[in-house]
Amino acid sequence: MRSELFTHATRVVVKLGTGVLTDTDKQIALPQMEQLVDQVAAQWAVGRQVVLVSSGAVGAGMGTLGLARRPREVAELQACAAVGQLRLMSTYESLFSRHHRHVGQVLLTHEDLRHHDRHLNARNTLVKLLEQDVVPIINENDTVSFTELKFGDNDRLSALVATLLPADVLVVLTTVDGLMKNFGRQDSQVVSSIREIDDLVEKSVGGTRSDTAVGGMTAKIEAARITMRAGIPMVIASGHRADVLKRILNGEEEGTMFIPRPQKMKGRKRWIAFFHHPNGTLHVDEGAKKALREHGRSLLPPGITRCEGAFSNGDVVRICDPNGTEFARGLARHSSRDITDHLRPREVVVHRNDLVIL
Repeated sequence: MRSELFTHATRVVVKLGTGVLTDTDKQIALPQMEQLVDQVAAQWAVGRQVVLVSSGAVGAGMGTLGLARRPREVAELQACAAVGQLRLMSTYESLFSRHHRHVGQVLLTHEDLRHHDRHLNARNTLVKLLEQDVVPIINENDTVSFTELKFGDNDRLSALVATLLPADVLVVLTTVDGLMKNFGRQDSQVVSSIREIDDLVEKSVGGTRSDTAVGGMTAKIEAARITMRAGIPMVIASGHRADVLKRILNGEEEGTMFIPRPQKMKGRKRWIAFFHHPNGTLHVDEGAKKALREHGRSLLPPGITRCEGAFSNGDVVRICDPNGTEFARGLARHSSRDITDHLRPREVVVHRNDLVIL
C-alpha cells in the first residue's frame, strides 16, 4: 500500500518540527537543517514538488533573545517569532542556494484560509511558486495571529496546507520514529499503519514536554484526522534519520502511515469541512442523520431537535446526532434566530451542496 500511495506522489507537503530544527540551546541546528534541506532538494531533483511547513521561528527567537522557556505572553511570543523567522528564512535561503533552488516565504493566518477568496488566492500563490520551481516555506504569521484566530500548531497548519493544494502526501518529521506502541517500555515499537483513529489510538498519545514545541503527538493525531478525511495519506517519522524522506516516498517501511479514505474530497467540500471554526451546532434526529448520510439529502427544519450558538446565514455549523457526535458540517442558509423561530417545514437549512459528511 505504501508503494501504491507514495511512489507516484508528485506534490508533497513536509512539516518540520521545532525539535528537528533547533538544538538544546534553542539555537538553529545548522547541520541538521542542512541534511533536511539536502533531502528536500533531492526530491525536487527527481521531479517532485515539495512544500515545507516549517516550525522553529519561536525556538530560534528564544535562543537569540536568551529565553530558556517558551513565553506565555502573546506579545513576547510574537517578538520571538519576529526575530526567529528572519533567522530561519535566512538559513533556508542559504542552504537551498547550494542546490540552485529559490525559496519563497508564505506566512498565513487562519483568516487567510477561512475567507473563501483569500483561501483561493493562497492556493493560487502556492501553485504558482511550485510552477516556478520555487520551494514555498510556510509558517503561521505568529507576529500578528492571536488566540481566537490561530491554527493552534504547525501540525494542524501542515494538514490544512496539504488539504488546500491538495497534496498527494503529508510527511510530518519530528523527534520520534512514529506513533509508538507501549511507549516508554522496553518492548515499545513503532505502529506501522493506522486505518482508523479510535479511542485506543487517542489514549496512546499525549502532549509535548518540549520547551519550544507545541502540541506533541496529540496535535499530530488531529492533523492525521484531517488528512485521512480529505483522502490524503500522512506519515509521522523521525527527522533525524538519514534519507528518511527518500525512504518514505520510495514506499519503504518508515514511521507510521495514516491510511486515508479512498477518494479525495472536492475543493469546496474541503474548505467547508476543515477551514472554519464552526459558529454553532445543529442537533438532528436519527431520521435526519440517515437522510443526510445515506441518501444525500439536504437538512430541513423537521429533522432539527436543537440549535446551539448564535450564527448567521452563510456561517459554518456543526451537525450532531442524538448522541452529540458531530458527523457533518455545512453552510447554514438561515440564522440561528430564524431556525429557533421555526421555519416552514420545506425550507432548506443546509443544502446538500453545502454539506460535508465527516
